[in-house]
Amino acid sequence: MNRQRFYLKMTASSLLRRKSRMLVALLAVTIGATILSGLITIYYDIPRQMGQEFRSYGANFVILPSGNTASMSMELAEKALSLLPPESVTGIAPYRYHLVKINEQPFMSAGTDLAGARKTSPYWLVQGRWPGAAGEALIGQETANTIRLLPGSAFTVKGNGAEGPFSVDFTVSGILQTGGAEEAFIFMALPDFEAMVGEKDKIDVIECSVSAGLSVLENLAREIGETMPELSPRLVKRLTDSEGAVLTKLQALVALVTSIVLLLIMICVATTMMAVVAERRREIGLRKALGASNKGLVMEFMGEGIFLGGFGGILGAAAGYGFAQAVGLNVFNRSVAFNPLFVLLTLAASIIITVLACVIPVRNAADVDPAIVLRGE
Repeated sequence: MNRQRFYLKMTASSLLRRKSRMLVALLAVTIGATILSGLITIYYDIPRQMGQEFRSYGANFVILPSGNTASMSMELAEKALSLLPPESVTGIAPYRYHLVKINEQPFMSAGTDLAGARKTSPYWLVQGRWPGAAGEALIGQETANTIRLLPGSAFTVKGNGAEGPFSVDFTVSGILQTGGAEEAFIFMALPDFEAMVGEKDKIDVIECSVSAGLSVLENLAREIGETMPELSPRLVKRLTDSEGAVLTKLQALVALVTSIVLLLIMICVATTMMAVVAERRREIGLRKALGASNKGLVMEFMGEGIFLGGFGGILGAAAGYGFAQAVGLNVFNRSVAFNPLFVLLTLAASIIITVLACVIPVRNAADVDPAIVLRGE
């Protein structure tokens, strides 16, 4: 039997002879690794989950014409949008506005990409349905109450466009309720709006919903502003500031809980190993009297600690992903992405913690004096 096999057999035999104590230590490491793996997964997945939650409150990034310019060209708008990271963009909605009259009463009309508007403003509540064909419009609740329109009603929009006066017939597809200024608007597809006012390829503002941190958004705004001085990109502060504050507090809480859990694991494992050393004092003294070196004793106890940490880490990593998945589904109603790196990180952390927890017990074992112990003192 070679040295490695003898060492493994000796370590396994030592663990099996003290199954009850080692089971307690293994259970502590497994529970700790479960919480550690779950919290690490949640910690790194919180920005994505919270970012998606905050996107339901509307756009967090807008692009406006700079200076006294009333609008921007579609070509310039597309160039600016190309700088946004595609994987982080939830929705993009360009808007064009024009004052119109219905029954001689003034209202603000807005042409937009309706599919993009649904993504950037998912909180919009529509009674009826969204426009799906040419000549259909979405009417704000306030406007509908003023001129007494219902889904399916026909109305005529009049105004002055680039080519002179216009009069265009529309059908109400739905009534929009937001609790905000949008209820005083008339929304229609951008092609219908351009045909109505007789002017194409111009945009007044672009609303973007970008799932990214505050620093990323600030860098995007700076890059667009420096590259295209004709544009003025801005962050929607009420959303970005709130999102940043919530994320910071949640991540700080997760980090604090993780630190406490790691400390409790170390205490539990250290206590168990110290009890094992106390039980084996006579055995340790006898082995040292027969010529066992301190290095051999240290390697044996450290081997037990590494085994506990490794096995408990593997079990905990698997259970931790299940824990993180349950939290993601119950709190955010979304699944958590699996990252193999977190398994390795949990395994390494579990082994390191158990090894550190064994330092004091191993030192006590190395300090055992064979003469004193064998005399029964």
